[in-house]
Amino acid sequence: MTIRESVAEPEDGSPSPSVGAVASTHRSQWRLAGGALGLAGLVLAVATIGPLYQTGSAVWASLADTAWAGTPPASLPIGACINLGNHFETPLGGEHPGKRLDAGDMANIRAAGFNTVRLPVNWRSQSDPNPPYQIDPQWLARVSDMVDAALANGLNVIIDSHHFFAVNTDPDANTVRLAAIWKQLATHFAQKSPKRVWFELHNEPHDSLTNDNLMKVLGPSLAAIRSVSPTRPVIIGGEHASHVDSLATLELPSDPYVFPTFHYYEPFFFTHQGATWGKGKPPPLGRVYGIPGDAERLVTDTQKVRSYIQRTGKIPFIGETGAYDTAPLPQRVKYVRAVHRAFTPLGVSQCYWGYTNTFPFYDYKAQRWLPGMLGAIGLHDPVPPAVHPTAAAAQ
Repeated sequence: MTIRESVAEPEDGSPSPSVGAVASTHRSQWRLAGGALGLAGLVLAVATIGPLYQTGSAVWASLADTAWAGTPPASLPIGACINLGNHFETPLGGEHPGKRLDAGDMANIRAAGFNTVRLPVNWRSQSDPNPPYQIDPQWLARVSDMVDAALANGLNVIIDSHHFFAVNTDPDANTVRLAAIWKQLATHFAQKSPKRVWFELHNEPHDSLTNDNLMKVLGPSLAAIRSVSPTRPVIIGGEHASHVDSLATLELPSDPYVFPTFHYYEPFFFTHQGATWGKGKPPPLGRVYGIPGDAERLVTDTQKVRSYIQRTGKIPFIGETGAYDTAPLPQRVKYVRAVHRAFTPLGVSQCYWGYTNTFPFYDYKAQRWLPGMLGAIGLHDPVPPAVHPTAAAAQ
């Protein structure tokens, strides 16, 4: 989840200049990456990407587990995706005190129409800080149980290293430890199909971890995985908490099984209004979505993604997006619908944050999906958004 400094939002609704994470003083220039595709390039991109996005799982189902049939696709077949946030990635380690994940949650997520879950995990707090940096066996077994439950319910799984703060603040001193953790994970999950289980090396690089030194720091982790699983998909996001602007200078290795990601919480003053965990004063409550500048921001940001696709031939996916539940539910529905409609035509899948313990789509106490949220991202909505939640619960 993105955590930023809070500064005043421009009154004209233009993008906030703050795109850094905690303690970052970076101020983005909000430049347009690369230049315009042009009409011909856009038509070609949509014609090529669209069918892959719609049928990605079927394409991958035809691939052998041990090798690719020809050239790997330009994007992962993520489809509809939800983050299992605030379960295994708490900053101090251990499980979140909210809803405890179980196999029934995986069945619930699959039944709602999702294809993939992103599983953020704090491996740092659950591993020995000294060589060989062994992961706590009980912790690994607990996470593995949830990976198995997801797979048993037909879900793909992104295993993400989350809240390894020292990799951001002192990258060189923590490169070896991160690689050792990924070597253990690669070995542990070696028998899981690379079509279904994917690794994300490090959540939201920021502070001292920039695009300039990104692969110097993450390269050993990639090499550790490749020593065990030559074709397992590996996901890497760029600087400034994987902000969309990071794509402009994100250079990934020539490994065809490495895939790019970015996070999308724009406008931050809407998505994080009232959020108290960031640095500085929380963005004030009451910011609505759809003020002047919001639609234009989406146009600008989708162009940045088009430019990256044109430059690299890779289609990134949104690893996190959503709005904090301090915003009224109809506003959250409006926001996720806008993001879905803007990025889906580019073949850019979205992993929404989150399932139930944070930025929720699902109310685990009432045991129902929040009205309108599933429909906003193209899934079947069991409760029409026009029905008031109280009335829906009584039906």
